[in-house]
Amino acid sequence: MGNSLISQPEPAPQPPSFREAVRFWAWLGFVSFGGPAGQIAVMHRELVERRRWIGERRFLHALQYCMVLPGPEAQQLATYIGWLQHGTRGGLVAGGLFVLPSFGMLVGLAWLYVLYGDLPAVAGVLSGVRPAVVAVVLGAAWRIGKRTLRHPFLVAMAVLAFLGVFALDIGFPWIVLGAFAVGAVGGRVAPRVFAVGGHGAVAAAGDARAVLDDDTPVPTWARFSPRRLAVQVAVVLSAWAVVYAAVLSTGGADGTLARMARFFTQAALLTFGGAYAVLPYVYDGAVETHGWLSGPQMMDGLALGESTPGPLIMVVTWVGFLGGYQVPVPGLSVALSAVAAAAVATFYTFLPSFFFILAGGPLVEASRDMPRLAAPFAGVTAAVVGVIVNLAVFFAIHALFPEGVGGGLDLFAVFVGMAAAVAVFKYEVGVVRLLLGAAAVGWIASLVR
Repeated sequence: MGNSLISQPEPAPQPPSFREAVRFWAWLGFVSFGGPAGQIAVMHRELVERRRWIGERRFLHALQYCMVLPGPEAQQLATYIGWLQHGTRGGLVAGGLFVLPSFGMLVGLAWLYVLYGDLPAVAGVLSGVRPAVVAVVLGAAWRIGKRTLRHPFLVAMAVLAFLGVFALDIGFPWIVLGAFAVGAVGGRVAPRVFAVGGHGAVAAAGDARAVLDDDTPVPTWARFSPRRLAVQVAVVLSAWAVVYAAVLSTGGADGTLARMARFFTQAALLTFGGAYAVLPYVYDGAVETHGWLSGPQMMDGLALGESTPGPLIMVVTWVGFLGGYQVPVPGLSVALSAVAAAAVATFYTFLPSFFFILAGGPLVEASRDMPRLAAPFAGVTAAVVGVIVNLAVFFAIHALFPEGVGGGLDLFAVFVGMAAAVAVFKYEVGVVRLLLGAAAVGWIASLVR
């Protein structure tokens, strides 16, 4: 009898109060370095293993849903767990605090960048960072490809996606739609080709009970309600429209803010595969189409986005700020224009993410499975690998040929890029350490020059 008592699982802790949850999500917003993998690992350690606010299987179930959504999966996972804990206000607080610290940091860094970016020391730092970014992007393509390209056909899809974007200039949305269609058909014709595994192993949390365990009843607010869904759709559409009406008043439909609102809404709905998948789309629209910033400036923003907490897709804040600075909004000062554009870009990027969780969460809690989406999204993920490689090629051209391909090869950039590639692929150096090291090398080189 004594042995049976000892083997019983540890009882669940007390549910966290709303104030306790707010403190945790605020802390997480300031320490969420390391990209989606690192952020998800921190949440698992803190929420599943240490605090036991959510059980292992329920955590993985939420993660699976967020992985098939467009948008930043780590931010959406935080929103989902916050919503399970405390309803709509919990989801808004968890997802919002995951983004706000990064928004403030990037606005501050962007302001320093436009004021002092031309100084020799700053230019030297950036000359070291840019080729290192190429290695970072290639490393992302390698990690995603190694995990998802489990069949030669999927490898072929990645190659075709790269050629479609690089050589044929096919738009990113068409690549995604085509890959989704191929995956949908292939999942029925050759299901073994498109079979996918889990999203990475996560350590087991033992037999201890959690506040939200796998068999914990679904909270009242997490049960599907047609009326609640209709209200949420109306609220989100109203929020989109109200803010859009405000930005229309600053310059009309062709004004900087209105174009950003439309562009980043489209980008938010196409971010299947995470931030690295949407970066080529953002790059093409922000640099090539709208001219809000240059290719090197986009690379600098990516480097700072990698080095600050929060989702990597927060690079949209950087793009918005520089766009508002370089194409000022009529009637606003340059500084206010830049901050307003950064806020618009961030708002329209993340609004769909909150909607997908708050509106779709009850359906997920009811179904607990989405098997029909596995094959189509396996096809999308394969194509995403090719698109990310294309992004690395674009960045490499700008980093290695700063004055254009006809202007000669920058041997210093070649050296830093090769060293960064060795650090990423052989020694698996973390992104923050890599970029800090590259920045130091660039600064020292500027002193020597």
